[in-house]
Amino acid sequence: MSVRQSTISENIANVDTPGYASKDVEPFKDILDKTSIRMAATQSGHISEDGTNSRRVRVNDGDAWQVTVSDNSVSLEQELIKSGEVARQHSLNTQLVGSFYGLMKSSLGR
Repeated sequence: MSVRQSTISENIANVDTPGYASKDVEPFKDILDKTSIRMAATQSGHISEDGTNSRRVRVNDGDAWQVTVSDNSVSLEQELIKSGEVARQHSLNTQLVGSFYGLMKSSLGR
């Protein structure tokens, strides 16, 4: 998350730099979705996949935004949307870790 956030910050810092090309870091979830890892059934009682290979396709919104006067591809609005996504993901992860930590403490009686 921190790598994506720093890349977004770099894009925002160069919003008026002539010829600057917008950068983005592909989220790990998207990379994992592209892999062809399948579950292996080693016993007859294992649950098998249902056979459908329906995958969500993510449309890259980068081309839909305007090119600025400085002839770069950075859209401040788009970068702020990405920044909000990263902040929400970080907040969710932090809350989950805190909840699990609380459960571990209560199970140990502390």
